[in-house]
Amino acid sequence: MAADNVASNGGSAPAVDQKRRRLLTTGVGVVGAAGAVALGIPFISSMSPSARAKAAGAPVEVDISKLEPGQRVIVEWRGKPVWVVRRTDELLASLETVKGELRDIESDDSEQPEYAKNVHRSIKPEVLIMVGICTHLGCSPTYRPDVAAADLGADWQGGFFCPCHGSKFDISGRVYKGVPAPTNLTVPPHQYLTETRIRVGSDGGQA
Repeated sequence: MAADNVASNGGSAPAVDQKRRRLLTTGVGVVGAAGAVALGIPFISSMSPSARAKAAGAPVEVDISKLEPGQRVIVEWRGKPVWVVRRTDELLASLETVKGELRDIESDDSEQPEYAKNVHRSIKPEVLIMVGICTHLGCSPTYRPDVAAADLGADWQGGFFCPCHGSKFDISGRVYKGVPAPTNLTVPPHQYLTETRIRVGSDGGQA
């Protein structure tokens, strides 16, 4: 039977079903395209920033309605700790007491928005907003509001102490003389959305 088919076509190859060929060709093309799409998905995904990466540089909002005098809350902005401290009247009064011991009293050589370039280094005197990273080698200082702390000396008026190399800062984040840190702690851009809600990382363009 097979010999009869060859003979009847003059010795050439068997006739090919063109309809079947088109079907197979189309099927292979679809599978190939699907494979390309499947391979492309992880590549495209790898180029898309993660939600965490987006959030790392985005402003963060802080509710300070329950923050009591003397308390501190810490939030993350751009992968850094940001302190929000509600200072007591006693701590605010100490700012004048320690002036003679500070390296950059007027914050001329330090980083802060223009509206925070004052003795309080803040918009509102009682609320301090500051990046909690030492300007020496990047350690995170401890919050030490305790006046005359035994390990910091009788003249300690409260502030921040870096345990890594001993840098000290007053309750406005201004650096003391004679310590490794070269400048005051950084104040990030911020603004008040309401009396008790703050946005850190954005200030609406205020100067």
